[in-house]
Amino acid sequence: MQLLQAERDALLKPLATVTGIVERRHTLPILSNVLIRKAGDALSFTGTDLEIQIESRQSEGFSGDDFAITVSAKKFSDILRAIPDKTVVSLEEADGRLTLKAGKSRFQLQTLPAGDFPTLAVDTNLKATLRMPQGQLKALLGRVQYAMAHQDIRYYLNGLFVVTEGSHLKLVATDGHRLGFASTELSASFDKNEVILPRKTILELYKLLGDVDDEVAIDIAGNQVKFSFGTIVIHSKVVDGKFPDYNRVIPQNNDKLLTIDRTTLLSSLQRAAILSNEKFRGVRLVLTEGLLKILCNNNEQEEAQEEVEVAYQGAPLDIGFNIQYLLDVLTNLSAETLHFSFGDVNSSVLVTIPDNEHFKYIVMPMRI
Repeated sequence: MQLLQAERDALLKPLATVTGIVERRHTLPILSNVLIRKAGDALSFTGTDLEIQIESRQSEGFSGDDFAITVSAKKFSDILRAIPDKTVVSLEEADGRLTLKAGKSRFQLQTLPAGDFPTLAVDTNLKATLRMPQGQLKALLGRVQYAMAHQDIRYYLNGLFVVTEGSHLKLVATDGHRLGFASTELSASFDKNEVILPRKTILELYKLLGDVDDEVAIDIAGNQVKFSFGTIVIHSKVVDGKFPDYNRVIPQNNDKLLTIDRTTLLSSLQRAAILSNEKFRGVRLVLTEGLLKILCNNNEQEEAQEEVEVAYQGAPLDIGFNIQYLLDVLTNLSAETLHFSFGDVNSSVLVTIPDNEHFKYIVMPMRI
């Protein structure tokens, strides 16, 4: 039975949207599959790992009757990528197998029943609906997402803390060694809502959002958050846990202020990092009036030294950090100038953007 005829890109584009979350090897074989469904004028592709679900819809470029089927996401995607652009692809189903034909190529894939595909139950206990430009949300995520923990035993750190309060949306990420905070003004006011979104959700969302003014709708429910933009709908469970009080981490009395050009510091640190210890990744920042020295060395007794003329009038300071934590923030910001506020050698540094209360980045020092 013929299911569908379409140009290769009409299938590949929406399929590529959902394959990022599909686990290639799973205890439930159907979770390695993508659900393909045609209903009326809409063709949808759905992938899930039981924590996050992404659906991408296509409304043109295909023909055929209504159907629903699941097939290996990776194999189906790999086949479509290997087919020349603009090739017409036809899909046929018979005896539990999907046959894909393209020109003189023919592929047969195993299928599993669409009725067995475990779609996430939608939480209807809606608490807030936010609307903002996609580009604004993408920029906000980009300022903090790199500070999320990865496979930390404190599972609530393996994600992003999202807070709505009044007319503010606040995002906080920390791995226990550094913390990123970013906020933005909203066009409406909301009650206080707090959720922790899984790391995987944030990485996929950041990848799929566009740098455009088109709107994204964010529905915050009791145990779920839904993102809708363009042809894409993402449902994500929230992490059940208590996020630490981030306000207690933000230094209040750092009196040594360094003002520096972001790209100058970034290039100096990138050069010095070449000779940093591969395991500990330490860097020493030695500040004196008008001068910053950047020092890295490794187990082979090799050493890198950079000198940068800076606007600094405070007391001399010799302090160590993980160089990667500094590179991450410098790489993910676009501001030309940054403030680094220091306390003593045992105090965290506070990185801010001049005249901007909407961003803060804190890094704990390390002994070198």
